[in-house]
Amino acid sequence: MTAFEVPDGLSEIEHELPLVMEMIARTARWVHPDTFKALPIWCPDTARSRPRYDAAWSKVLVSGKGVPKVEENIRAATALVEALGVKTPPKPKNWTVCHIWGYDDENFAGKSNVVQDPRFYSCVGNMTWLPTPLKGFTDAVPQIKECLRVCAYHLYGWACEHEDVRVGAQRVRAGVIPEGYPEAWPTAERRTLPPGTAPYSERVRAAIAKRKARFRQQLSDPSLEYFGHDAVREVLAFWNVDLMGPEH
Repeated sequence: MTAFEVPDGLSEIEHELPLVMEMIARTARWVHPDTFKALPIWCPDTARSRPRYDAAWSKVLVSGKGVPKVEENIRAATALVEALGVKTPPKPKNWTVCHIWGYDDENFAGKSNVVQDPRFYSCVGNMTWLPTPLKGFTDAVPQIKECLRVCAYHLYGWACEHEDVRVGAQRVRAGVIPEGYPEAWPTAERRTLPPGTAPYSERVRAAIAKRKARFRQQLSDPSLEYFGHDAVREVLAFWNVDLMGPEH
């Protein structure tokens, strides 16, 4: 009896990857590097899989079935839209946030420790906005993932410091340019903004000022029982965020 043999899915589309990379390069939306410099981290109080709390940080939110709610990707996505300065409402349809340093496990069996770390979950240099159908390629195809990381490194001057991605980050910092890297994306010799880079607009500056004001208010309010004041200060210190500094 003859078996129906099916090859590895990635090898099946290997010859189509340049086309996919071309679509990603043309459509990806990137935060402006000046936005990253002004406020690299937008939700220092949370990360993926962390409990979600009410506005007073006094109790965990629960679903209608009584199940405690946890952070998925909601606040990171909201932060990215604000950092891009996208006009809302309505929010544009069929766009999805992509964490550049996230899963490195091709089987998605790991815990994705990078985005469970509040230092990196809402880092706007660790996210790009993609048409939803392209998101799966960035999760599953190592070559595409590496291209995104190289672009982010040359755009923001940053590669993730998490121990789980240490080897990959060292490779990026060493200046390796992966095969298929888009010619329109920046390198050490080619100082350019990738297509789809949002402006550092007054709308973005206002969003940053509002975030900083909220951080100051929350950090000064001891009644926020589960806010994690010390942990938030550590995240802000990691990024050298000056809460009193101007938004240039």
